[in-house]
Amino acid sequence: MEVLSVSSEVYPLIKTGGLADVAGALPGALSGTGVSMRTLVPGYPAVMGKMKGGREVARFEDLFGVPGRLIAGRAEGLDLIVLDAPALYDRPGNPYMSPEGWDWPDNWRRFAALSWVASELGLGLVDGYRPQVIHAHDWQAGLVPAYVKYGPSSTLKTVMTVHNMAFQGTFGADIFAQLRLPQHAFSVEGVEYYGGVGYLKAGVECADAVTTVSPTYAAEIRTPEFGMGLDGLLNNRSATVFGVLNGIDMDAWNPATDPALAQTFTASTIQSRQANKWAVMEAFGLDVLDGPLFAVVSRLTWQKGIDLLAANIDLIVNEGGQLAVLGSGDAELENTIRAAAMRHPGRVGLITGYNEPLSHLVQGGADVLMVPSRFEPCGLTQLYALRYGCVPLVSRVGGLNDTVIDSNVAALQAEVSTGVQFAPPDEGALATAIRRTLALYADQKSWKKMQRRGMKSDVSWATSAARYAQLYSSLSGMSLHDNPDS
Repeated sequence: MEVLSVSSEVYPLIKTGGLADVAGALPGALSGTGVSMRTLVPGYPAVMGKMKGGREVARFEDLFGVPGRLIAGRAEGLDLIVLDAPALYDRPGNPYMSPEGWDWPDNWRRFAALSWVASELGLGLVDGYRPQVIHAHDWQAGLVPAYVKYGPSSTLKTVMTVHNMAFQGTFGADIFAQLRLPQHAFSVEGVEYYGGVGYLKAGVECADAVTTVSPTYAAEIRTPEFGMGLDGLLNNRSATVFGVLNGIDMDAWNPATDPALAQTFTASTIQSRQANKWAVMEAFGLDVLDGPLFAVVSRLTWQKGIDLLAANIDLIVNEGGQLAVLGSGDAELENTIRAAAMRHPGRVGLITGYNEPLSHLVQGGADVLMVPSRFEPCGLTQLYALRYGCVPLVSRVGGLNDTVIDSNVAALQAEVSTGVQFAPPDEGALATAIRRTLALYADQKSWKKMQRRGMKSDVSWATSAARYAQLYSSLSGMSLHDNPDS
């Protein structure tokens, strides 16, 4: 079975967040299930630099007002189709924003073009390739199901995955005339959203199935608190909304072989983590102390609960702990963490920006990984933490609830706990969780048992990839090993 994945970013070619990790890992995870997955991705400079051996398979004279072409090839182990349209994608900054931090004003056009090309591929644009299912990721690919629904194909099926409901891709009604959709698509049953055009809303409305990245988040987004205006629509089609938990790339994230670590280790040699802890302290300018090292690897935003963390930094330090923060985001929150580092030299360290190798080292050396999010569709950082023996301290929301077993009395007695959860996501509950974590850390024998349990947790894609494969099969009516051309 052929499935086309459509994503605005894919690791290791281009990454701003967890979407890229999922889009990069899922094709490999599906191998052996009977699903062959190609990925359509925009031709950003970082992507084009990896496509030196690719071949042109299609050309467009008028791709929403600019020329473009499709390049097919393999890069970084991925089977790719790259949309090379320099006027749309050959820009500095990240995929969505300028170096100065403002959204590109033509993002509606850039990602409408990506979605339209995906639908054309589904119709057999490239000789010898015609997928049975298109899997669209987040708002940037949200128009794919709409182009398919209002197009000529009666057999092509679509899956829309919501990685984060907070980002919806909403634009004014004035762009509709340029989207290459029939007039009747501008309706409640189509792409119209509160008088404008909603890309994610279009995907949720028009797809044959909607998935999100954890079972708990699939339930949460059907409520007004987490549904961000789409809860009514999701409830109306609840029979075709599924929560499929994300996994991680077990080869890229392997503490036994990771070159980013100062010292590799396994569950049976967990004492070797100490060398990584020292390396993290050195990288963040922290004193070498015996207390617990708390860490955050995250966007520094309100959603991620970084203000809750900031309110508890003095507590961590006063109780003998240290804190290493890696990430960037809201300037005010960055400055708050920076002020705490100046207030507690040698005890609090901040490194801003994106640094993949350093994030691996932090997971391999810190004692506690903090994820105090107000909402978290799945979260990958806590999965990396489990894999690397870094105990997660998380809020009880979304995928954090589904992947971390809280160290309550029953779980401790049964020896099944893998971390600490807290609720609700507020300053006081986090303070209580920090104190619980400090008490757990004081019993080093039990702590190391919890670390080992985390390292043995199944955080792979195996189960979830099988669920996706079965979903594709049920939608298309094909056996996973059928060849549609035979």
